[in-house]
Amino acid sequence: MTDASANHTDAPAGPLTAFGPEIWLAEGPVVDGMAGFHYPTRMALIRLPEGGLFVWSPTALTEELRAATDDLGPIQDIVAPNALHHLFLSDWAEAYPAARIHGTVELKDKRPDISFTTSLDAAAPEAWAGHIDQTIFPNRIANEAVFFHRASGTVLITDLIQQLPRDWYSGWRGLVARLDLMTAPRPSVPRKFRLATRDRPAARAAAVTILGWPATTLVMAHGTPVRTDAARTLAQAFDWLVPPPASSG
Repeated sequence: MTDASANHTDAPAGPLTAFGPEIWLAEGPVVDGMAGFHYPTRMALIRLPEGGLFVWSPTALTEELRAATDDLGPIQDIVAPNALHHLFLSDWAEAYPAARIHGTVELKDKRPDISFTTSLDAAAPEAWAGHIDQTIFPNRIANEAVFFHRASGTVLITDLIQQLPRDWYSGWRGLVARLDLMTAPRPSVPRKFRLATRDRPAARAAAVTILGWPATTLVMAHGTPVRTDAARTLAQAFDWLVPPPASSG
């Protein structure tokens, strides 16, 4: 979980890596959040059938990353999935002034310096409807737009599900991270997000939508991408909210 007030290192973003049909990932710098907690960053690029690029959770825009991105096609839509993932958004908006910028209602209020085209909600806008599905998971920490890229079968999640290496933090931060499930053995919804899920019916409906997508892979901003058995991974991550059906017999 990151915020615009965080500092970031000078480590360059890695080159784009193909993750599936018409989707690429880029590793960004490690950023420092509140209370000294630091987080890895990751972004995704999706090429829509018309050729334009959908940028999910943009990370640091280095010259290398910009060149690789430009080789794929024109930037069409830049998406900040929640009010925490906006650290590099203004750099992308400035670099690609013709691109449409999308963010949650909370982020639009938080960043009046950025000219947003739309507010993200449960319905995909015309720009990517039919190719990328979405829903909004309500949470008092940050409402999050979760996406599903149909062509690659990939679910894209920023903070709602995380899995950092067990030794990512040390000392008291390591203890907090373990208790919070940030460094759990499997991708999990951190306990703080569970506690901040106050509108359980709306959150459950969003989780049911996510679990209903035919997911084959999962990309998290803060965790190693899941390349196999993503549907099961998602079901386990949300079992605190959507319990598995009782077995018969």
